[in-house]
Amino acid sequence: MPYVDKHNRICGFVDVEELENSGKFYRRYAVMDPKKPTLCYYMDNPLNLPDGTGPVGEIDLSFVSKVSDASKLRPKTEFCFVINSIERKYYFQANDKQDLVEWIEKLNNASRIIVDPNSPHDLVVDSDFDMRGSVKSTTSMGKEKKISYRTEVVGGVVVQTPIHMGDSDSDSSDVDTQCHSLPPRLSPTLSKRRHHKGFIPIKEGFCVKQGAVMKSWKRRYFVLDDNGLSYYKAEHDKDPIRTIHMRDIFDCRESSQGTTLLRDNLFELVTVNRTFYIQADSPEEMQSWISSICGAIMARRASSATNTRVSYV
Repeated sequence: MPYVDKHNRICGFVDVEELENSGKFYRRYAVMDPKKPTLCYYMDNPLNLPDGTGPVGEIDLSFVSKVSDASKLRPKTEFCFVINSIERKYYFQANDKQDLVEWIEKLNNASRIIVDPNSPHDLVVDSDFDMRGSVKSTTSMGKEKKISYRTEVVGGVVVQTPIHMGDSDSDSSDVDTQCHSLPPRLSPTLSKRRHHKGFIPIKEGFCVKQGAVMKSWKRRYFVLDDNGLSYYKAEHDKDPIRTIHMRDIFDCRESSQGTTLLRDNLFELVTVNRTFYIQADSPEEMQSWISSICGAIMARRASSATNTRVSYV
């Protein structure tokens, strides 16, 4: 779900069709600043990227006419919405229905232009403007020619776009080369490959974890089951980097270190020897992880208490 970060920007993970009409969506971290207004999307949360890493793409919301549900336009892409810009149509894929509704609402609000009621509203047309769809210009030879253009109302502003006939100055090499650097969206279904170990996952998904020695932040795939919390380098890895056993976990809670560590949605896992700092993708995901882990802790304690009573009998 999109959320407001400490800089009052709207953030969250979405899938983006970076190459127009390719049908391929890639996981990106979107940051929308309503003050500018722009929508930038990054390979990951900028806090997890090297300093100075720029966005993969950027959309000027002042040139956006409408953001709408695109389920009829892209029936095979679930929870799809489209941003209609003067440049092109940008297709995004939300995580679920609620996520779709919230992104559409927030993007439309950010792209809406509020006109000062005290300012004049009459459209001033240049004397060289021909309402038939062309504008006069003078060539270097002194001859007059007409340039055809398309007139559109974008975000409440009249925009004239020249229509180039014949030769084109477009360069296909301008297409972002980073669009294939991340795999397509991962399936939200539970991984059946880990069921053979005898533990059915309670919850799993990507989070960002702070390292023990270097204190660097790395994205890992976490799996919670009755045995404990394991994290993997990638979703389909067979062996975890580490498993934090449930018997060693004392508590899981929202972290008070979020401001100090400059991390949103930060929670901490308190164990016998160490406190793990883990960052979720959204406030809802953070609460979901805390609830799931605390539930597993309580279930283990209840089970241990029952076994103890049985042994005494």
